[in-house]
Amino acid sequence: MHCRYFEAGECRSCALIETPYAAQLAAKAARCRALLATVPEEAWLPAFASAERGFRNRVKLVVGGTSGPRGRVTLGILGPDGRGVDLRECAIQSPGIAAVLPDLAAFLESTGLPPYSVPERRGELKFVHVTISPDDELMLRFVVRSERALDVLRSRLDQLRRLVPRAAVISVNLLPEHKAVLEGEREVPLLGSSLTMRLGSPERPLALHLRPQGFFQTNTAVARELYAQAAEWVQEADPRSVWDLYCGVGGFALHVAGVGAGSGAGGADARAVLGVELSGAAVESARRSAREAGLDASFVAADATGFALASTREEQPELLIVNPPRRGIGAQLAGWVEGSAIRRVVYSSCNPESLARDLAAMPAYAVREARVFDMFPHTTHLEVAVLLERPS
Repeated sequence: MHCRYFEAGECRSCALIETPYAAQLAAKAARCRALLATVPEEAWLPAFASAERGFRNRVKLVVGGTSGPRGRVTLGILGPDGRGVDLRECAIQSPGIAAVLPDLAAFLESTGLPPYSVPERRGELKFVHVTISPDDELMLRFVVRSERALDVLRSRLDQLRRLVPRAAVISVNLLPEHKAVLEGEREVPLLGSSLTMRLGSPERPLALHLRPQGFFQTNTAVARELYAQAAEWVQEADPRSVWDLYCGVGGFALHVAGVGAGSGAGGADARAVLGVELSGAAVESARRSAREAGLDASFVAADATGFALASTREEQPELLIVNPPRRGIGAQLAGWVEGSAIRRVVYSSCNPESLARDLAAMPAYAVREARVFDMFPHTTHLEVAVLLERPS
């Protein structure tokens, strides 16, 4: 795919952008097969491809340049010299995000707040995070260094809402430290509380609620297919009980919940679905989604490993879903799963290396099906999901 930023050497984030997309996808599938060498060839389902452009529903942009009447703010990344490189025409971001960036830049210029300079370690504006929902509503987050910057942005909220009428959520994040992180701990809401991410299907719509510091997959179309694949695996297994560890805002748990799904001995009993997530805010969002959809799913705020290890054998589910961070579930949780009575596991991973380590620690399970989901085109990153089954 053509990218003027890549060709000019201004941005190399999409390292594979000049590789034909079909070749990218084939290489990712081959890499997963090599890393997960014990998975039978017949277990691999066709990889799910992404759109090549316009797929990112979230961008985290460095604010650079200068502000004021004669200033020009850049929104993009930091160059090798620590200065801002403007990427507002980046081809992989959603068209809805691209359309609003000139207005955001103009707004920031009008505030007179100086962009943060990394070389000089001074300034106020650090980042702008923009997320777009399937309904084309926006979440805007401004990462700044001081209370003064917060006060300036708060005083100009009406101006910002006129410039960006699709903004449903606006907040300011305070990051006073001079360190290379994307946000601080303190988030101050200025408008709204959560962005509605409508997924599911026309027959069974589902609204997930994303808060400013929450996590959501960056590629909505691929996330929708990933959840659908997990729901298909769960429906085929027809368990009476499911745990979703590292559940976030409840994407997997809510997609597999429903009345009349768990046949078991009860025939039309409701499937018992429980999500476990460390973030209390994410748990509240998941509970809200369950209430609105009328789904019988429960959520608790707890560490996934600690929750599992504290459970009794009688409490263990028939099917387990895990969607851990890049480090994987780790030796302790993998050992618990290996020694459990759980019959099936759906494991969604953004890191096939850690997935391979975790599978090696669970030899009692065989991979029944596996599938690559290209969540991150033009990079080596990917999502891979496997259905594990303990032989009878």
